[in-house]
Amino acid sequence: MHRALPLLLAALTLLAPALRAETPDVLIDEQVRQNWEGRLPIDAVLKLRFTQGADLQDADLISAFWMDRDTGRFLANAVTEDGLTHRLAGIAVAQLSIPVPTRQLMPGQIVSKSDFNMVDLPLRRVGAYTVTAAEDLEGMQVRRMLSPGRPVMSQSVIQPLVITRGDKVNILYDDGRLVVTAPGRALDDAHKGQDVRIVNLVSNTPLVAIAREEGLVEVIR
Repeated sequence: MHRALPLLLAALTLLAPALRAETPDVLIDEQVRQNWEGRLPIDAVLKLRFTQGADLQDADLISAFWMDRDTGRFLANAVTEDGLTHRLAGIAVAQLSIPVPTRQLMPGQIVSKSDFNMVDLPLRRVGAYTVTAAEDLEGMQVRRMLSPGRPVMSQSVIQPLVITRGDKVNILYDDGRLVVTAPGRALDDAHKGQDVRIVNLVSNTPLVAIAREEGLVEVIR
C-alpha cells in the first residue's frame, strides 16, 4: 500500500490541470471585471496603473483581491510559481469608446459620419443617456446644440423629419392580403416611425398613420 502511494500521487499530478502563468495585467483585469460584474459594459476597456508590484513578470494566481469601485483603487496578492506571495496595488480605470462631435452642430442639422470621432472616455463620464454607438448618432437630426468633444445625450438628437406639414404623401394600407394606396396630405410634421395626422384626398377622410419614409405613410388597423 505504501509503495503504491507515490505512484498514485504522481498519476493524480499528471491528471490535474496545470496552472498557467499570466502577467499581472491579465490576472488583475479578470479580477476587476468580476468585481464590476453587471456594471461594466462588455466592450469597456480597462486601463491599469500599478503603484506597487509593477516589476512582477508573471504569477500563477491571485489569492486575494480588494477594490474600491468608486475610485478604481485595488490591492491584490499574487502567488508565483515558487509559492511566494507578492503585493500588487494600483488603479483600474474603465474606458468606453463613444462618438463625440468634431465641431459644433446646431438644431436641425443632420449628423454625418464626418461630424464625429470615436474617443475613449472614462466610464464615470458616460451617463445612462449617453449615445455610445456610432450607428445611433449617424443620420440623426440635432435637437439641442452639440458641442465638440463632449458626449451626446440621447435626448439631444432625434430621428430626422420625413414628413412636413402640407406635404403630399402616399398612403399605404397592407394587411397581408390586401394592399391599397391612395394620395393624401400631411396635417403635421413627423419623424420616422412617428404617428402623423393626414387626410385622404380621395375620400377627404382624416386618418392617423405612421411616417415610414419621405413621402410615405402607413395606416395600420
